[in-house]
Amino acid sequence: MTVLFWEENNIMEIKEHIINHIKIAEIISDERVIESAQDGLDLLGNLYYQGFDKVILHEKNITSDFFDLKTKLAGEILQKFSNYRIPLAIVGDFSQYKSKSFQDFISESNTTQHINFATSLPEALERLSK
Repeated sequence: MTVLFWEENNIMEIKEHIINHIKIAEIISDERVIESAQDGLDLLGNLYYQGFDKVILHEKNITSDFFDLKTKLAGEILQKFSNYRIPLAIVGDFSQYKSKSFQDFISESNTTQHINFATSLPEALERLSK
């Protein structure tokens, strides 16, 4: 099932994946979806209201500030997902981020499995289906 909705004049597709009775939303867009912590909260609220259990975002749909831990944007957004108890997977090529602290952040996040960084959609779906 695919749902379309408007978000500040952009069309965003929500592709639904159901694995082991878990309803996972994959966000698909040609535009950035997350530019601020408020964008993250708005998206989270919308998906929560639609009954999704878990979320997949693609790296290209998130502002580059997110991947610079000094901005604290990642912490703000990921805290909201944790507070709502909505696991998240971010899919992308994270080798381009050379910061040791960010690479450590990825490793630690993948260990706790509430926030996941994956290199492919199948990997993200596998992580979130547990």
